[in-house]
Amino acid sequence: MSTTVTENVITLPQQVSVSTSDAQPYDYANLKPYVHPAETKEQLPWSELVTLDLSDFNQPGGKERLAKQLEHAVHHVGFFYVKNFGLSQEEVDRQFTLARNAFDLPTEEKEKYIADFANGAYNGYRRPGQYAVGTVPDNIEVYNFAKFTDDFKHQEEHLPDVLKAHLPEIAAFHRALHANVVLPLLRLFAIVLQLPDDEYLAKQHTYEKHSEDHMRYMLYRKRTAEEHAASNQQLTPGHTDLGTLTLLFRQPVIGLQILGEDGKWTYVSSQPGTITVNLADTISHLTGGYLKSSVHRVVAPPADQIQYDRQGIVYFARPHSDLILNPILDSPVLQAAGVKPRFTRPVSMAEWVKAKQALQLNPDLRKKKYEESGDGTVEVLEGFRDRNYD
Repeated sequence: MSTTVTENVITLPQQVSVSTSDAQPYDYANLKPYVHPAETKEQLPWSELVTLDLSDFNQPGGKERLAKQLEHAVHHVGFFYVKNFGLSQEEVDRQFTLARNAFDLPTEEKEKYIADFANGAYNGYRRPGQYAVGTVPDNIEVYNFAKFTDDFKHQEEHLPDVLKAHLPEIAAFHRALHANVVLPLLRLFAIVLQLPDDEYLAKQHTYEKHSEDHMRYMLYRKRTAEEHAASNQQLTPGHTDLGTLTLLFRQPVIGLQILGEDGKWTYVSSQPGTITVNLADTISHLTGGYLKSSVHRVVAPPADQIQYDRQGIVYFARPHSDLILNPILDSPVLQAAGVKPRFTRPVSMAEWVKAKQALQLNPDLRKKKYEESGDGTVEVLEGFRDRNYD
């Protein structure tokens, strides 16, 4: 049985005292530090989300207490916060600084590292303007990092020098998120589902075996009030994520909204020292829809934050690519709920990723399929239909 990993697996590089003139060009002394924007003062309809303190995980009875906190959230909401996840604020802020400096590179430099999104590749750089939001091009820039394993040996070829210079630190951060957050949460889900083995889901998400987990530096470039009006006040339309879990690091520019069971959208607040977690499609497939893949979107920021770019760090967790996405059979909770398979035949994770990404990464294809269906849904794969939440 695997061992729970909760300690901080990142060691900050030793700080060497050197003058700026002698420092390497990509040392932190020569990088523009990221500064979080000011918090909004507007009163908004906020989501009420539970916060898990992961420092309780290894305490006597801690896992059971945390699982109890999660029962409602994972079935009805699909979003929650975690805190005390084994990474310092300094370590997190360094990632934001690396992202900021990578996004500040000249366009012609960034475009050397563009990923081949049209053919399903996504590790590397994504430039803005890939699809229309309302009547304006999207304003999203991205750098994606695959897992740091032998399956993805040469991903540095898709990254600019400022990121290559810090790749060991990025890799340690990547692994820490998987070990300190993803695996403990999967063990808590197993307890919620009353599975006979707390490691059931964790064993399907080991770091070394092939899967398409990835970490993302993400930037929404600021827009004018006129551009926001032309986009219907949206930055990213309503959707669900395709993997198991998504981890979103705190950043103060408000815009993330959740669609509630009452059909209303509410805002996710910026909670200091937390990661926002949302459940995604794969964990919902594995539980026949019992664990909720939450619908969410990103909208224009409040008026007092419209002058800021919205920068984020995201980790997308996915199971092994060869996993078959049938509902778990030995969960009394799922048996009582009478869950059924969501596909008409056994479907692997690799097949699911390919099918959903074909829609996500090809906006013209997505638009055509939704227009052809006429009912606001489209078949993604083997009888499973996705919905348009625009």
